[in-house]
Amino acid sequence: MLTFLWRAFGVLLMLSALALPLLRAPDRAVDTLVARWAPPPSDFIDLRGQLVHVRDEGPRWDPTPLVLIHGTSSSLHTWQGWVAGLKERRRVITFDLPGFGLTGPFAGSYTPDDYSGDALARFTLDLMDRLKVRRAVMVGNSLGGEVAWRVASLAPERVASLVLVDASGYRFTPDDLPLGFRLARNPAMAWIGETLLPRSVIERSVYGVYADPRRVTPEVIDRYYELTLREGNRRALRLRLAGLEADLAPERIAKLRLPTLVLWGGKDKLIPPAVGAQFARDIIGAKLVVLDELGHVPQEENPERSLAPVREFLGLR
Repeated sequence: MLTFLWRAFGVLLMLSALALPLLRAPDRAVDTLVARWAPPPSDFIDLRGQLVHVRDEGPRWDPTPLVLIHGTSSSLHTWQGWVAGLKERRRVITFDLPGFGLTGPFAGSYTPDDYSGDALARFTLDLMDRLKVRRAVMVGNSLGGEVAWRVASLAPERVASLVLVDASGYRFTPDDLPLGFRLARNPAMAWIGETLLPRSVIERSVYGVYADPRRVTPEVIDRYYELTLREGNRRALRLRLAGLEADLAPERIAKLRLPTLVLWGGKDKLIPPAVGAQFARDIIGAKLVVLDELGHVPQEENPERSLAPVREFLGLR
């Protein structure tokens, strides 16, 4: 019996070894992704040796452009619906943060492997300088919301107002952590995401941040999956998630003094709506709007519905 078990174990190991090459998801060079995910008006600019994927749309005369910042494992594409509804009257800048989308991991003169909130905020200020934006409305979803309020904390004179969309910044307990995040946060399992990464993992993660699964399209899943495979992005995600707890700075949120809209999906299972209420309490004068039927990425799930309170906040009738 023992001999049989050892033989069976050996067969399983052999099958696993044969299956691994079939399941392996190698990094993809950025050049192979540009054709599909960076059509006009996408541009790539050199920022201190870092090639940054940027879209700069709308009237250049706008004295206070909108800078829209995406969340973890996302890209500038998450804002396409909002950009379409804003660019006729406002200059709208979107870009891929380092470690995500087509920008890829930190390079050039930036400190490699530092994906802290302040490092990403300083990068955003550098980009604003490069685009000659003296002062902006900072808008961010999830991690992007944290980057937005950190920009306001580091350089308050550069920020006219804030729009925080299901933003991070406080310690919280998710109701449902996306599978991809769970793998990246677990040192013993991170190799699965960095080496294998079945498309189904990304698919489950995307469904987890939408409230209405009918709004998840194959193209949305393709985008998240293919851009996650951009060379260096999976490692950057692991580094970012590994440092989350040490990177918290909620005491700085309470010191912010500027017009702020806090926008939250009422069915957000990642960052619960209670966190939105905490932002609204801590930032004096902040207005909280809860979109009951939407999830963690309301700007992507239902652009028209989620943009309405933003247009009102900006005075766009």
